[in-house]
Amino acid sequence: MKQSIVKDLTTDEVRMKIKEERAGYVKMKMAHAVSPIENPMKLRDARKVIARLETELRNRMNQQQAAQ
Repeated sequence: MKQSIVKDLTTDEVRMKIKEERAGYVKMKMAHAVSPIENPMKLRDARKVIARLETELRNRMNQQQAAQ
């Protein structure tokens, strides 16, 4: 997921995406522990997507506090 797509999401959508991506990451990690997945780079990509979403959420919270 690109940063431009993340910026277009609403704050609630970002929160929901974080939950979905974390759940998918945990499932993928467990599947990889049991038997190696075909492309282990997907684990790294999933972590990066989660980090992008969390960064955007944190930036929005900081902007909201600054506006008050």
